[in-house]
Amino acid sequence: MHVPEPKTRPGDSPDFSEIELLKFAPVAKPEISEPSENLRQLPFHLVRTLTDDDVAEGDWIPGLSASVYRKALEYMTITRVFDEKLLRIQRQGKTSFFLTSRGEEALGVVPSLALRDGDMCFPTYRQVGWLIARDYPLLKLVNQIFNNREDPLAGKQLPVLYSAKEFGFYSLSGNVGTRFGHSVGWAMAKAYRGKPDIAIGFIGDGSTAEGAFHEALTFASVYNAPVILGVTNNQWAISTFSGIASSEHTTIAAKGIAYGIPGIRVDGNDVLAVFSVLDWAAERARAGFGATLIEFFTYRAGAHSSSDDPKRYRPAEEPTSWPLGDPIDRLKNYLIKAGEWSADQHEKMTKAIHSSVSESIKEAEAIGVLGKSKPPVASMFDGVFSEPDWRNVEQLKELGI
Repeated sequence: MHVPEPKTRPGDSPDFSEIELLKFAPVAKPEISEPSENLRQLPFHLVRTLTDDDVAEGDWIPGLSASVYRKALEYMTITRVFDEKLLRIQRQGKTSFFLTSRGEEALGVVPSLALRDGDMCFPTYRQVGWLIARDYPLLKLVNQIFNNREDPLAGKQLPVLYSAKEFGFYSLSGNVGTRFGHSVGWAMAKAYRGKPDIAIGFIGDGSTAEGAFHEALTFASVYNAPVILGVTNNQWAISTFSGIASSEHTTIAAKGIAYGIPGIRVDGNDVLAVFSVLDWAAERARAGFGATLIEFFTYRAGAHSSSDDPKRYRPAEEPTSWPLGDPIDRLKNYLIKAGEWSADQHEKMTKAIHSSVSESIKEAEAIGVLGKSKPPVASMFDGVFSEPDWRNVEQLKELGI
């Protein structure tokens, strides 16, 4: 019997020697019509466009303008600044719970920019960048985190479990494993109605060990669902390393092979590669060729959540030792080398973002933080039943409402 164990623990030096696909190596880009049986080696490579020197090379370079990359850089920076400030707010006791997407900002922002307005994202709790990239008001995000009287969800969700249908952001679930099943079902319904919209679902590496993962892949394959199935392999499922989900024996992307679904493993910290792989999978889905399983190979640089201390289960230096770098730094360096950005522009942008995010937080604090300002009590029954239940009516009368 083999019980998977991480190579290093607190007090050890970080060791990424077993990650074989770190150096840049060109990977051929197949046609979207290529049958899945001809793509069985694809999951065992790592799709990258940025070399170790942050220069773009290979077949997967997306044909996008520098303005798109600059916008992605801006939204990713907003996401990071927002996360940093709100985590400090949580430590001050102004909200009950928070988590950040540090190191994974590309996986919220880039899908939002790459997909269409009619498409639907079924996110994990680290995809706030999707909303930020679609200009969802920061004030609304903070109000939801504070669960105050202006909370757009009226206090019915935990902080950071956002929901914004009009922004293509399906209600977030703390049970992350449900995301694939929901996204496949939504995509099947769209296909049944003859609509061109596609879905993208996200789960973490740990959720690939759950039955819901395999059920969703079965339905996606059998019904040829127009869906992108994204696994964020950030190396850690809360305090459990990815080997528990069998990444010791194969890649997560390779799990699509048994279902006849193409699998792609992409450097999740390479913004250009993420754009290109998403575009390939989306075009494939819209053309009627079905689902694609994408493993976004990245690293969770921060804690799992505000109630987690990663120094208890991994070396403290591990986040800064990740061989594939930081997504914001890599995109910034690429743009500077391409003559499309500068250090001064980046500094000015970052300062402006800090000011804008701080202003949104101040506005939300004026409305009220956790426990200081609550949604109306009567709103607890809104959006629950299509017609008021008699019990709810009686309960409201007892409350004098």
